[in-house]
Amino acid sequence: MESSIFNANTTPVLEQVVNFAQKRHSILATNIANQRVPGYKGRDLNVDRFQKVLAEAIEHKNNPNAPLSPGGLVKTKSGDPMREVRDSLNGILFHDESNLDIEKQVAELSKNQIMHNMALTILEDQFNLLNVAISERV
Repeated sequence: MESSIFNANTTPVLEQVVNFAQKRHSILATNIANQRVPGYKGRDLNVDRFQKVLAEAIEHKNNPNAPLSPGGLVKTKSGDPMREVRDSLNGILFHDESNLDIEKQVAELSKNQIMHNMALTILEDQFNLLNVAISERV
């Protein structure tokens, strides 16, 4: 990473969280929209894997000798957790051969929205502090 004012704080990490939440939100919304389609199999991004890789990236930033998982958080590599869409969710297989539980999908969508909003709020606060520092107002 290049040395800049934006890389000196948590901005890159929050950017990754926002991107992940947006992509996951789209997938969960598609699951909800197709909930009544016979045979539709729900998909999701692997949140645990994303959090693990993100934690490794933070540790590597703080300690360059720390190991990284293959792929890391680079958007173009196949090991990117944002590209690892699970084809099927764990759950009950219904008579129409779908596996979507609408309550679970809405709960996951709500949790994802909270994560997205939290990251955006922190980013906004950081940019406000940066604006105050640049304008030299206290």
